[in-house]
Amino acid sequence: MAAAAADSFSRGGPAAVATAAVRVPSSPPFKVLAEQLRRNVEGGPGAWRLSRAATGRGPLELTAVWMQGTVVAAGSGQARLRDPTGAFSVCGLERVPRGRPCLAPGKYVMVMGVLQAISPEPCLQAVKMTDLSDNPVHESMWALEVEDLHRTIP
Repeated sequence: MAAAAADSFSRGGPAAVATAAVRVPSSPPFKVLAEQLRRNVEGGPGAWRLSRAATGRGPLELTAVWMQGTVVAAGSGQARLRDPTGAFSVCGLERVPRGRPCLAPGKYVMVMGVLQAISPEPCLQAVKMTDLSDNPVHESMWALEVEDLHRTIP
C-alpha cells in the first residue's frame, strides 16, 4: 500500500492542487476525520460545507480543517496520511515552515489546511503541520476529540 501511494506521488498524484497559493484561513479550523469529509461534504473549493442533516443541525462552513494521521508516503511537497477512518492527501508541504521533518512514513502528525478536494479522497492545501509522534496519547484520543467537538458545536 505504501509503495502504491509513493508511486502515485512520483506520477503527480494530487500535485495539480499543489500549485495554488497558500491562503491563510480567516476562521479557526474544524477538527474532522477523513470519513466525515468523504461522506458528508457538499460544495466545492472555497465553499465546502459539512452536512449535519443526520443530527438535525445546519451545515458547517469549512474554511479550514484540522486533521491528524500517520504518514503513509511523502515526496515532492505532498503526503498521504491515514487517520482511524481512512486515507487523505496533503499538498503544498514545501511551503509549510518546519513541515519537512514530519514527512517520514510512520510519523503521527497534525495538519491544518484548506480543503481542496474530497474525491477520490480528501485533499488539503497545508497551512501548518506538526509532528505529534512523541506522545501516543495524541493518536489514541483523536477520534474521541473529534466526536466530542462535533457533539458540542451548535
